[in-house]
Amino acid sequence: MMLRQVPESTVADSAEPFARRVLLRFEGGLNKIFGNDLNPMYHLGALGFYFFWIIAVSGAYLYGFYRTGAELSYPSLEYISKEQWYFGGILRSLHRYASDALVVVMVLHMLREFILGRYRGARWFSWITGVPVIWLIYASGINGYLMPWDKLAQFATVATMEWFEWLPIFDGPLSQSFVSQEAVNDRFFSLISFSHATFPLFALFFIWVHILRISNPVINPRRGLALGVLLAMLVLALVKPAISQGPADMGIEPRNIGIDWFYLFIYPLLDVWSEGYVWAFVAGLSLLLSVLPWLSPGLKQIPVAEVSLRNCNGCGHCVADCPYEAVVMRPRTDGKRFMEQAEVIPDRCVSCGICAGACPFSTPFRSDAGYVSGIEMPSMPMAGLRAAMADDLAKLKGEARVMVFGCDNAANIGELRSEGVAVMSLPCIAMLPPSFIEYALRDHQVDGVFITGCRENDCYHRLGVQWIEQRLTAEREPRLRGRAKHERIRQFWAASADSAGLAMELESFRSGLPSMAKAKVPLETAERK
Repeated sequence: MMLRQVPESTVADSAEPFARRVLLRFEGGLNKIFGNDLNPMYHLGALGFYFFWIIAVSGAYLYGFYRTGAELSYPSLEYISKEQWYFGGILRSLHRYASDALVVVMVLHMLREFILGRYRGARWFSWITGVPVIWLIYASGINGYLMPWDKLAQFATVATMEWFEWLPIFDGPLSQSFVSQEAVNDRFFSLISFSHATFPLFALFFIWVHILRISNPVINPRRGLALGVLLAMLVLALVKPAISQGPADMGIEPRNIGIDWFYLFIYPLLDVWSEGYVWAFVAGLSLLLSVLPWLSPGLKQIPVAEVSLRNCNGCGHCVADCPYEAVVMRPRTDGKRFMEQAEVIPDRCVSCGICAGACPFSTPFRSDAGYVSGIEMPSMPMAGLRAAMADDLAKLKGEARVMVFGCDNAANIGELRSEGVAVMSLPCIAMLPPSFIEYALRDHQVDGVFITGCRENDCYHRLGVQWIEQRLTAEREPRLRGRAKHERIRQFWAASADSAGLAMELESFRSGLPSMAKAKVPLETAERK
């Protein structure tokens, strides 16, 4: 059996890493400012795409006016910045600031995924394919600073050539081509112009590969967020426009130049370290990023999802709901009348259980004691979950009895357990079939069902919160049937940093439930009345 590596402890553990606690509290503060839907930390990948297209569109316009050559490059960009300040100058500034913003969201996205542990196991593919994107973006950005041929370009060009001279693949000293103004070859500008347009194309290819194993990738930020970011950059472009730093003069060493620390941070290191040490730093950092998914300690093996052909009717719900395209449909192999069957790709499965929650055969209303769903998590079979839930429900006492369903990667619902509250934590809240909610409410076993999980727009498994919300509103199969009284169901999304708010919301929900004395009749009877 193929097994998947997952963290031994979950986000809900009391020994939660300090960095994660800080991150969740910081993002909680942003939620209060921007609201959950417009929190930029939840849309870093989409913002990266957005900035990329701003760079591409503004760059295409600038490229139409740019002239290659030692005597032409600087004047051509000066014309755009000064004579066309109202349009070309603004676009040049947008090009600059969107490039810087791309680096910011790219680094934040990488750090956030690392802190939240969303780079291990089957997610290694997206992490690894993101590494070349980083260096391609940096290569394109550094290359772009050479094109204006101002003092900053002069400094960066000479430093780059001296840095590359250290590599044994180059025979002669490259920097000798820039010892004087007359020595600068116009072909150099044609080369950097071509490279500046080519590097982003390779980056775009790797970005496509980066999201290749992700279903329903979000590549566009929310409209309000996109407009707000664009407006902020436009204001910045008007207040502090991007300008050149004076024409390059190879006879004079440039001094007092302003460095873009987002892209050119490597150059001050060349003044402190030797070229070999800087190459070792870049190579070592690249290697470390590449092997991080396999360096995580404290991992245990959890089985991936398994298909039971005897109970699979080929409906495709598991395929539609899998966040990582780990479930596919194949031609039927067991001779049943259904055309297709589900099949799990073990190397892509993260053991989230969302597919099991999507299967119509996961219903607890089946009569057999050890029933098997069409697709199951071997570590948490549906029959076992039903038995555990029934056992907990039978132990509840008092009024306002509640069944709480939660997520291993969100707030720790174990702290909510009491004589009137039963809890069941799942790898993802979308592993919960809506029929389990009906089962808990049946015959008044509980007065209410409380559903919680990761913060909205920040599901650990990407789509779990979205899918369960759509199932509860009957927008997605399997849907919660109308027989379940929705006033007895409450949703509240909470990370581990929101535990206090979660407890308060649960108590508020319980206090508002009808008393046991007023609701003794079975659910089905109440529905008929």
